Amino acid sequence: MAEKAKGKMDQLKGKAKEAVGKATGDDRMQAEGKMDQAKGKAKETMGKAKDRARGIDDSLRGRK
Repeated sequence: MAEKAKGKMDQLKGKAKEAVGKATGDDRMQAEGKMDQAKGKAKETMGKAKDRARGIDDSLRGRK
């Protein structure tokens, strides 16, 4: 669960950086923002996959 939350935070941080970069004409900051968003999305996806795997494992073991 924490990994998904960290991913969302990275995405939000990236969006803010990208917006500031666009507003100020700072191409580097804009690119960093896009990179932060991509990293955040990857973290979120990894967290979702771990949650699914945990759920499958629990169901195979008869847990809820």
